[in-house]
Amino acid sequence: MGTTHKKTAEKQTSATYLTTEADMTELQIQAVSEILNQTLATVTALFIKTKNYHWHLSGPHFYEYHLLFDSQAEELYATIDILAERVRRIGGKTIRSVGHISQLQRIEDDNEDGVDALDMILRLLLDTKILAQLLREAHTISSECHDIATTSVLENLLDQTEKRRWFLAELSR
Repeated sequence: MGTTHKKTAEKQTSATYLTTEADMTELQIQAVSEILNQTLATVTALFIKTKNYHWHLSGPHFYEYHLLFDSQAEELYATIDILAERVRRIGGKTIRSVGHISQLQRIEDDNEDGVDALDMILRLLLDTKILAQLLREAHTISSECHDIATTSVLENLLDQTEKRRWFLAELSR
């Protein structure tokens, strides 16, 4: 029996191997997966940038900002899995590599040395605004495709994103 299962698995192509049943058309799956993957890439890039700032922070507000950046990074990290699993549940395929992320992300990477704390906050604020816009765009597309579950997930993620944006905006004053 193990040999039969192995032979059957070997015969499966990549197109059928990851196929998931969904109540959406191929075009709907493609549209929602595409925008969710852009969102996933952007969230992943923002997670990395937030952790970068968390690790390279210094100055008089080190303790508070260090904790804030870590908290925001944890939320972003949780969001990565939520988005990726949502793509798979509707029958789509997720991002596969750092290169793929860099192609799809809508925010800029930050490799600069010596970024001061206020600039970190301002950059994260801008990126968080971009993410909020992207989540709204994804919400519109998933709603138009009648993907109620994805629409609901995106509403929750947008609420979390707006809270992070609020905290950053207040610190930037």
